[in-house]
Amino acid sequence: MSKERARRRAAREAERERAAQLNAVRMARRSRRRALAGRLVPRPVRFARQGGLIARRQRAQNGVIALLFLVVQLLAWLLWSSWQVSLAVFVLSLLFVPVIVTLAFDRRT
Repeated sequence: MSKERARRRAAREAERERAAQLNAVRMARRSRRRALAGRLVPRPVRFARQGGLIARRQRAQNGVIALLFLVVQLLAWLLWSSWQVSLAVFVLSLLFVPVIVTLAFDRRT
């Protein structure tokens, strides 16, 4: 009886060893595949905000500019029912916003 148990234990250990080797081969193949995919696929670019005083001030100024632009467009849409006038206000706003921004915030490049 003990010889039979020893034989079954040896068979189980051999099977366990084969499964461990197969798992090691599988894991090595997976790590090689992931490394290759990592080299082929570019990493996503992360955009981080600048946190200084100048960057915060410029973000606030940009927000004010966008808000004023939207208010002008809304007023033009509400005051004049003609879409031609609203389109003209939109085009003129697009032309004059850079001029007004440069005059108001002194953003010369």
